[in-house]
Amino acid sequence: MISVAVVDAETPGNVGTIARSMKNFGLSELLLVDPPELDPDGEAYGFAGQARDDILPNARTVTFDEIVENYHTVACTATTNEDPANHVRYPATTPADLADSLQDVEGDICVVFGRERVGLSNDELARLDVVCSIPASASYPVLNLGQAATIVLYELRELTVDETQHPEQLHTLAATPAVEGLHEEFDRFLGAIGHPEEKQHKARRLFRRVLGRAQPTGRETKTLRGLFRQARQRIERAEDD
Repeated sequence: MISVAVVDAETPGNVGTIARSMKNFGLSELLLVDPPELDPDGEAYGFAGQARDDILPNARTVTFDEIVENYHTVACTATTNEDPANHVRYPATTPADLADSLQDVEGDICVVFGRERVGLSNDELARLDVVCSIPASASYPVLNLGQAATIVLYELRELTVDETQHPEQLHTLAATPAVEGLHEEFDRFLGAIGHPEEKQHKARRLFRRVLGRAQPTGRETKTLRGLFRQARQRIERAEDD
């Protein structure tokens, strides 16, 4: 169970945005510490998308102490201290590494986000178990609260999402016979354009390597094969004329 907590949010819209991101990435329990008023006709519900039907209405108002006492906590912060002598913000993991680091945690987990302007205080960070920070430009590393939550929750999807809208394989590779058919048509094309016989072996090898790296789909393979065939046939007709 991975929950999300928002501490002292200033704007209802950010709470709604976080609820929507939770819905996108398979989380359901939203905990609010000192939240703003969440009017069902206001911007929180307006920004929440389908999360207005379940996550927002079921959000629980809790204290910071309750979060610390009942969850393995992940503190999200924009700024870290790279000095190992300071243990409040160091060491920090990144969202990309977070899922792996939580894989073996026993018990419930809570990802904690702070205030829009100042984030979590050092005192709050010191009470949480793990520090997570999003790598960003050193000149402007502070993200909008809703954006930051979306990035972190996206990276946790391996732990929270059983099935996505995507098929198991987005890129269906062409079958081997289809690829070999393309190579055969390329060979005939080389002959039709009069490519020097002593160089054809090198051309075939280069084409095979390029195609191997490209990993074409069946439709791409069929299209390329058709183009080479049409070009060869035009050349052959021109020679006959």
